[in-house]
Amino acid sequence: MSIIAALAESREGELALHAGIEEARARGEELIIFNLGITPINPADVPNDISWRAIERVGHADRNPVDALLEELSENPTVTRVVIGLRKRSPMGKALLGSLSQRILLNSPVPVLAVRPQT
Repeated sequence: MSIIAALAESREGELALHAGIEEARARGEELIIFNLGITPINPADVPNDISWRAIERVGHADRNPVDALLEELSENPTVTRVVIGLRKRSPMGKALLGSLSQRILLNSPVPVLAVRPQT
């Protein structure tokens, strides 16, 4: 069994990574760090007591990160949860613009743990 932490290049992505680490540790599951950005994951960001692997993007020309994440979920039935970071958006921003997090929340076949910075 495994947990996917969707790592964006943002403060919210860092929160998702830390929450994913804690979730994997608490459940005794492997952590899959799914890189939504293009900056490679730093192995030093993951504690040594966690079994983990990374799914990296190769650059801007790579496929849509949400489509790739949803495809990974459909191909990997051992994933039990996805962890994502959320940022605060205005009601107008929510109505007019979609977001990576929103697409994951609406389309994930497994439960999603959404974390956000404290205000």
